[in-house]
This record gives sequence, structure tokens and C-alpha cells, in this order.
Amino acid sequence: MDEEYDVIVLGTGLKECILSGLLSVDGLKVLHMDRNDYYGGECASLNLVQLWKRFRGDDKPPAHLGSSRDYNVDMVPKFMMANGTLVRVLIHTDVTKYLYFKAVDGSFVYNKGKVHKVPATDMEALKSPLMGLFEKRRARKFILYVQDYSETDPKTHEGMDLTRVTTRDLIAKYGLDDNTVDFIGHALALHRDDRYLNEPALDTVKRMKLYAESFARFQGGSPYIYPLYGLGELPQAFARLSAVYGGTYMLNKPECKVEFNEEGKVIGVTSEGETAKCKKVVCDPSYLPNKVRKVGKVARAIAIMSHPIPNTNESHSVQVILPQKQLGRRSDMYLFCCSYSHNVAPKGKFIAFVSTDAETDHPETELKPGIDLLGPVDEIFFETYDRYEPVNEPALDNCFISTSYDATTHFESTVLDVLNMYTLITGKVLDLSVDLSAASAAEE
Repeated sequence: MDEEYDVIVLGTGLKECILSGLLSVDGLKVLHMDRNDYYGGECASLNLVQLWKRFRGDDKPPAHLGSSRDYNVDMVPKFMMANGTLVRVLIHTDVTKYLYFKAVDGSFVYNKGKVHKVPATDMEALKSPLMGLFEKRRARKFILYVQDYSETDPKTHEGMDLTRVTTRDLIAKYGLDDNTVDFIGHALALHRDDRYLNEPALDTVKRMKLYAESFARFQGGSPYIYPLYGLGELPQAFARLSAVYGGTYMLNKPECKVEFNEEGKVIGVTSEGETAKCKKVVCDPSYLPNKVRKVGKVARAIAIMSHPIPNTNESHSVQVILPQKQLGRRSDMYLFCCSYSHNVAPKGKFIAFVSTDAETDHPETELKPGIDLLGPVDEIFFETYDRYEPVNEPALDNCFISTSYDATTHFESTVLDVLNMYTLITGKVLDLSVDLSAASAAEE
């Protein structure tokens, strides 16, 4: 332990593992420690006995649920956009060789009390029951504009500068009604609330393009992919990667106390009486609680079921987004469902999550609109957890702290935090121009 490292990473959550991998690949000497005796931190993947211990306080789940080890229940379940930033990061580090992905069956949106498939292309817009005949035509025109839009080709801009025109104004030009705007903004562009309407439209157009390109990638029913055996595979894949580049991993290290000099700069980390020296520390909020502030809570339910979510075309893996406006809330609600087809449960069993930014202290009541869509459940667990973000100045203390995981069921916001941290730590922007076909090895 008494060596000196460029960076010590504390916690083996997804963000920390990705950063540890990226920094190792860059040639930095990395020590990665975790106070737990398992990988994943908040993002751990639990078997049935571990799930029971955590939520029911004993280790005897009912026999009818099947074998404990057939369950891999991700505590922070998020689908990946097939062409999204996370997939690019995974390819950049070559960690994809340790993982097998499979396409996700369905992408749906809740609208006026019903669940509908999200129309990803101009042709799907024409078929969608979400809109009346004339609205379909207007939506198709807008989707075609987005598909053809190229930042570098002014001919595709139709006289609008999307770095200045707001999303609200762009949508007004196509005459789309609020109902259409709701599913485009939340289920295609994946905005979490309605602030985007007053922001430059370029971001929304790029998000819609990413959705459409990812959707086209696997010819499936959604733009998302998910690793077989769940996300628990990711931290371990990054641990292997780090080892290849000479990084060191240590689990089960109690305390992990960050040490500072008199100027308040980090100088090392002490565990079990030994101090490892370092120039920088990367960690999740739990390792430096006095340098973060609470910014909210996530409420969620985890259900074990014996059937797919109703009205999702029997999808064995699916995301349903419930836009805030549909529920009279300040932020969206998310449904995530995965099953034995991704090897996260025994045959015939499905794992569903309902999550949202908590606006009350009653998750059972607050999550009811999402839970009502699940149909009968075998078991259901509720919890809330606090979300934190850093308030320190990394330039002064050399501590780089990740933000807690949000309520979304896709990775887009998580990976932005990782890339921002990477730039703060290294002073560089990560080059993500990669060959995307490297991650398509195992859709089936």
C-alpha cells in the first residue's frame, strides 16, 4: 500500500469503474479500492438471497421464486442507447470484449392513460395511434426534418440556426400539439422535465437523431441494448481491463480515509493503518460526505413478476416513460423491465423497476401510476435513496466526486457526468470517434 499512485479511485460503482478504466488506458498508475467485499457499490447486482436480506431482513426467499443464483437484479438498472456515448466509451476502452449485449425488445410511452410504442421513424409516426391523421402528417414532416438535419450542411437547416432557435419555436414551426411534443421531448429526446422547451433546439434534435440511429442499428423494437446477466458485469469487466494496464484493485478495505495536507490538497488514502500516496482521488459521494450536498431523492419499486408488462407486445425487456405532464408531476416516471431472456431471472420470471425523483415521502403512493401498469406482481419492494452532488472545487483539493445516480432508466445522463469528470481530471476531452460495430457481437 505504501506506493505512490497518480490516482486513487474509491468505490466500484459504474462511474468510478469507467473512470478507472479510462485513466488506466491513458497510462496513469491507478489504485482502485472499495470498502465493500463486492463490486458495484450502489450499482451492485443482487441475487435473490441478497435482495431478501436487503429489503426483508432475512435470507430465506420463498421457494416458488426459483433458484437464488439465477437472479441478477441490478440496483441501478439502466438501458444503453445502441449508438450512445456509453457504448462508445466501452468500445474506446476495449472492455466490450468482456461483455455480451442483447437488444431490448420495446420502447414505450404513457399517454392519456394508455401505453403506446414510441414512434422512432417517419413511417412509424404515420401508423401511431398516439396522433390523429393530420397530426401524424405534421409529426412525420418534423421527424423527416430531424433525420435529414446535418450541422455542417446549411441546406438542411431550413433557414434556422438551432444554436439560437428554442425547441419551443422549432416545434411551433411544424404546428405540433402539446400531446405530440410531450412524447417527442420525453420518450424520443429523453428529456427529464420541460425546461428543454426554452433551450436551443440543437440538443433536442441531436438527441432525436441518436434515438433514430440507435433504433436502426439492431432492427429491433427499441434503440436500447443491455448486457446479458445485467449491469453487474460492467464493473467486473472494467476491473479486468484495469488489471491489464497495471491498475490495482482492492475490495473489502474498511474506512478508506482520504488524507489532506495543510493546504487542503489530497495526499493519499489510509486503510487498516497503511497510507497509499496519490496526486488525485476519484470517488462516489459516500467517501467524502463533507464535500457533497443533498440535491433530492429517488423513489423506486422493484417487482418480481411472472409475465411481461401488459400492453407492451409481450416484450421481455422494455422501457416505458411516463412524462411528467401526463401525471401532473414535476419530473418523469420510468418503468424498466428485464427477464430471463437477458439472464437476469429464472425462466418465466420478470424483474420490473418503477422509479422517479421523489416529490413526497411516500414511495408506495407516489409510484402508483407506474405500478398500476405492471399487472399482478409476485413480490414488490419499495425504497427511497438520497441523491448527492459535489460542492468542492477540484482545482483546489484534487478530489473528483461523482454525482449520485438519477431516476432515469437509460444511461445518457450518467455517462455525461463521467465524461465531465474525465475532462476535469485529465484536462482532455475523450475522443469518442470509434467503430460502433465492435459492440454488436452478441445481440443474439
